[in-house]
Amino acid sequence: MLSSGSNRFVVSCQSPHRSITTTRHFEADPERRAERYRQDAFLTAEIHRVWEEDFCVYGARKVWRQLHVNVARCTVERLMRPNKLWVADFTYVATWSGFVYVAFVIDVYARCIVSWRVATSMKTGQVLDALELALWAQKHIRGLIHHSDRGRQYPSIRYTERMADEGIDASVGTTGDSYDNALTETIIGLFKTEVIHHRGPWKGLDTVEYARLEWVDWFNNRRLQEPIGNVSPAERERTYCRQLEESGEAA
Repeated sequence: MLSSGSNRFVVSCQSPHRSITTTRHFEADPERRAERYRQDAFLTAEIHRVWEEDFCVYGARKVWRQLHVNVARCTVERLMRPNKLWVADFTYVATWSGFVYVAFVIDVYARCIVSWRVATSMKTGQVLDALELALWAQKHIRGLIHHSDRGRQYPSIRYTERMADEGIDASVGTTGDSYDNALTETIIGLFKTEVIHHRGPWKGLDTVEYARLEWVDWFNNRRLQEPIGNVSPAERERTYCRQLEESGEAA
């Protein structure tokens, strides 16, 4: 059961020490799974805060004990792994030859842009291509939640069926609520500020595609991200892998 009050979410789940109820109902209704997305986004920020305050050395068990939130240890273990929560959205860019559209898939844990797609039309095929690229790049994913807004491309039958084929839980935001997709709004805002507005005007799709390619490489591998400790997404993932090797455990 999920409850909210002031600025915190409280999660109940089954554990030897804490009372908890099942979250199985999220699997049936994308709208209710949006609640789980908001819960996960809040908990991810709290987990990172504790992890950073403790010199970036604690694993899931110790982070869980330090959290001032009633949450199951299994939830902390899940969120302290890359590729457990993706968010997706797209934006448009005005060019001399017409609008082009840029779709992104982002991993919440490391704020890494997992995949992208640039196209001249705003159709399901574009966001589906971005999803396919993400699945190809991050193989053998289990227990993934995919969150998007209510744009018609994401809840389409083709898109939702493809996620179902991969065992991905689909979460859909509420109409007009930008908080539901706050991370993608932030990263798309950076893309528009640091590339589109800074380096335009743009001739067409090819020039936007090349600039996007350069920016994503810089963003993922070298751009410092304050919310994850002023390191790059790539460094955040390397730290995670290094800790796995040193601890000899998967959480």
